[in-house]
Amino acid sequence: MCGIFSYSQFFVEKDRAFIINTLLNGLKRLEYRGYDSAGIAIDGDSPLETLIYKEVGKVAEVEALVNAAVAAGELDLTKTFKTHAAMAQTRWATHGQPLTRNAHPQWSDPNREFVVVQNGIATNYKELRTVLESKGFVFESDTDTECIAKLAKYLYDQSNGTITFAKLGKALVQQLEGASALVLKSTHFPNELVATRRGSPLLVGIKTDQKLLVDFVDVEFGDALSGRRTSSSPTRAFVADTNGGEPQPIEYFIASDASAMIDHTKRVLYLEDDDIVHIANGELAIHRLRRDDGVSAQRSIMTLEMELAQVMKGQFQHYMQKEIFEQPESVVNTMRGRINFATHTVTLGGLRAYLATIRRARRIVFVACGTSYHSALATRALFEELTEIPVSVELASDFLDRTCPVFRDDVCVFISQSGETADTILALRACIDRGALCLGVTNTASSSISRMTHCGVHINAGPEIGVASTKAYTSQYIALVLMALQLGDDRVSTAARRAEIMDGLRDLPQQIADVLATDTDLRTLAKDVLFGHASLLIMGRGYQNATTLEAALKIKEVSYMHSEGILAGELKHGPIALIDENMPVILIMTKDALYPKVQSAYEQIAARKGCPIILANEGDKNAEKMPGHKIWVPHTVDCLQGLLNVLPMQLLSYHLAVLAGVDVDCPRNLAKSVTVE
Repeated sequence: MCGIFSYSQFFVEKDRAFIINTLLNGLKRLEYRGYDSAGIAIDGDSPLETLIYKEVGKVAEVEALVNAAVAAGELDLTKTFKTHAAMAQTRWATHGQPLTRNAHPQWSDPNREFVVVQNGIATNYKELRTVLESKGFVFESDTDTECIAKLAKYLYDQSNGTITFAKLGKALVQQLEGASALVLKSTHFPNELVATRRGSPLLVGIKTDQKLLVDFVDVEFGDALSGRRTSSSPTRAFVADTNGGEPQPIEYFIASDASAMIDHTKRVLYLEDDDIVHIANGELAIHRLRRDDGVSAQRSIMTLEMELAQVMKGQFQHYMQKEIFEQPESVVNTMRGRINFATHTVTLGGLRAYLATIRRARRIVFVACGTSYHSALATRALFEELTEIPVSVELASDFLDRTCPVFRDDVCVFISQSGETADTILALRACIDRGALCLGVTNTASSSISRMTHCGVHINAGPEIGVASTKAYTSQYIALVLMALQLGDDRVSTAARRAEIMDGLRDLPQQIADVLATDTDLRTLAKDVLFGHASLLIMGRGYQNATTLEAALKIKEVSYMHSEGILAGELKHGPIALIDENMPVILIMTKDALYPKVQSAYEQIAARKGCPIILANEGDKNAEKMPGHKIWVPHTVDCLQGLLNVLPMQLLSYHLAVLAGVDVDCPRNLAKSVTVE
């Protein structure tokens, strides 16, 4: 949700066209996160002038504003800068409607002395606004972000212009409450940037032709206003000190996501909560307000494994389509190096040191939101079967609302594709405070959940750009199956069952490819049968209950068609009132122990003039005789069947969205990573 991208160069001569294109392309890489307006802030022709272009709608609207300014002779793209600091943001409305005046960046005053972009919420903005208005500040927007810019100016004015930008950043952070990431620039501190994060992701990319002297950055601790240090000075220069000590060219990129900077650099530094970054004169320093907060005194510079090709659409029309068709490879990557099919063993290195503790747990609590919640539901029965430990699956928001009791002998598993989901992180903090062992299951190795949990599993699905999660769901599903298999490998009584499941996992990639090969038939089904209806019911039971919920979520979030996943066993308890000849129903009737009960649901629907679309296993003679359309999938082990059954539903949701003419990768009102409560 929202996307921040900033660019700063030192002793690297670039023209304004390059700077603007870098900002706009960075924002385009972040479009998948969801947004309704965008904007950029760059230097004018003098250091005391900041130019801002922002507009409601897509990044292309900002690009059009820039082009119009160039055509009118108001903007010279050929002007060059050796040193420059710029920033940009895609905004998802939380305070104030999607209007140009509410778009980011926001500024402090008509002279734009301070300009800020922010992802998240300043929860005390009303109090700040009241105080600032009493000091004579006039607000132009409805956003909480404008308070931050005006507060920065107020703090600067109070110091009579004597405060440094780094100290100003510290003082600013002390006054803000809530989870957010922000970047600040000022005409009082030309070519400098201050950035900070708290509960919302932010990382810094470093680009230079010189060899880095160190692969870490020291953190400076000290009081915000006095400047008193409690540690040695931070590492100041990243580049080799050559040419008689002359400063070396360097470029910095600040972004909400690594995908925005992979075409510039692979050397990145992930920030911790409450880190305050100051970039000036080609040097990067990290500050914190105090030392006694249990955080490391160093930040490592890492090398991104992500490749540019991974976030490009290639031959596909949309990212969602690309990611659906990547699943034969992504599930292999999830299993790679973790499962030995010859010996029927599973080894998850991230859990090795904690296996005994997990096996002694009183209960396992899964906490997640949306699609991640469905992956936990899909595997709950298998965990209970293989471990004989009671399992509960909790929606993170409800878990927090209920103040759910958690004990020291509980094991809490937090699932999040991004690793930055706000409700899930808040639940994680609550469980840590109560002494529970906390595991993370994420697709982002350096995310907040990955760093905060005691141990965990990286699902290795690769970058997922489309807002509607597809390959991350199947990879989460498999990662959880692997966890259950490893936890149950101390029981001889389950050896045959575990071997059966592992054999099923071995065959899975080819079976997924076989299902995806039916895409043309599914496109026809979406067009001729489902498109145009106002609602759709999806039914199943047992392991397929999670599949119905995930399928309904996919359809509603990308095609805007109302859809509902219903446990087939509940059909008689209300939902059957919806059944008639005009209500489309998809019935998941693949062969497992509950097949006769699902067949009974089919008979109840048919008796009320319904004609469900049946999702069945290939070779099912009974299903072949039933009237109506069929979706055929290969047969596999019952606990893995949902991995195959969900694929046609992903494709149907995609085709329905295309038919509806909606933005498949960026559905309205949705964001890839929900980083606000």
